[in-house]
Amino acid sequence: MEIVVLIGGFMLLLLLGVPCATAMLFVSLVDILFVSELPITLLADSMIGSVNSFTLLAVPFFVLAGSIMNRAGVTARLINCARVLVGHFHGGTAQVSIVGCMFFSGISGSASADAAAIGTMMIPAMKREGYDPGFAAGVVASAATMGPIIPPSIVMVIYGAITNLSIGALFLAGFLPGILIGLSLMIIVRLMAVRRKYPRAARVPWRYRWPVFLDALPALLAPVIILGGMFSGMTTATEAGVIACVYGLAVGLFWYREIKLADLRLLLAESVEMTAIPMFIVAASAVFGFMLTIHGLGEILGGLLHGVTDSQIVFLLLVVVLLTIVGLFLDGIPALLIFVPVLLPLAQLYQVDPLQFALIVIIVIMIGTVTPPIGLQLYIAAAIARVPIGKVVAWPFVWAMTSVAVLLVFFPQIVTFIPRLFM
Repeated sequence: MEIVVLIGGFMLLLLLGVPCATAMLFVSLVDILFVSELPITLLADSMIGSVNSFTLLAVPFFVLAGSIMNRAGVTARLINCARVLVGHFHGGTAQVSIVGCMFFSGISGSASADAAAIGTMMIPAMKREGYDPGFAAGVVASAATMGPIIPPSIVMVIYGAITNLSIGALFLAGFLPGILIGLSLMIIVRLMAVRRKYPRAARVPWRYRWPVFLDALPALLAPVIILGGMFSGMTTATEAGVIACVYGLAVGLFWYREIKLADLRLLLAESVEMTAIPMFIVAASAVFGFMLTIHGLGEILGGLLHGVTDSQIVFLLLVVVLLTIVGLFLDGIPALLIFVPVLLPLAQLYQVDPLQFALIVIIVIMIGTVTPPIGLQLYIAAAIARVPIGKVVAWPFVWAMTSVAVLLVFFPQIVTFIPRLFM
């Protein structure tokens, strides 16, 4: 009964428009004081303990690195690089948006950063070329989900912090699924572009491509430098985030010369604001997740799932369905923090590979950021395109990304191949 009241109160507050983190804190506080009768200090202890982590220190550094790279002109060069590679495909500008997001994912680690950085450049360009604004918004919102899947990834840092799973292994595991998602989105764009007769650019001869690649070389080297230290064992995720910031400043100040020292104050302030939001959500989710745990949500779900199946594959498919439904009502990080501590012990009972489970969970949760009515990337892209949420063409891309998640259920080698190769 207590768990019904807890979840019911949380959903009611969400429907009333209360921010997610505030809703979790409020219902947890009421439960602590009047239902469980636990000491009020539990609230503060859980919140502080959840964010007092050296691993989570990587989050503000990767956020700052993404802001620096965007201001340094890295995004524009990556877009130009993508344009000469795939601009001649059917739906060329939409294809450039997807490949641009794949490139920028190797720097930012954030879906929201990808949606904002790529969207502000590519959605107006697509609208000028006659693309439907809802389609343009749907392409960018969907492609932005690769930000937390292709390393580095802020979501993977948080996942590793709460599960003690190697962040380096998570980063390696994200490469192939991220590329598969990008390819699936490009296939959908091609099919829809042919049907809707969207334009494509002329093929760029290779002799004109090399200068573009050369100009983009510092931008293309950023993921190699950031991730190389981690995969070689020379740096942790947090130290890699620091290196990303320093490299971005060096490129912006001395190579592209698009950052001025006066910009640093604004970049730091912007990064603090962008970091405060996920960290507050992490702290609030820790309290809410603890209350769900002591009221036995894990045992309830475990009993239900064991009553349904003994099959590992069926269990994972049920997880996909469950998190898809959760994604309709919860944003990515809260969903991750609430359900991973509950579902991970069940996955261990079914002997699911921890990396396979992690990538399935992360992909499905990121798909939720593109589905109405809560999807954050949907709101960002729709605001840039200046269209209502209901006009955004998202579902064809959602089904494509879901098909990749289902593929990982049946073929865990897609996730585990690269980590086993390097670790």
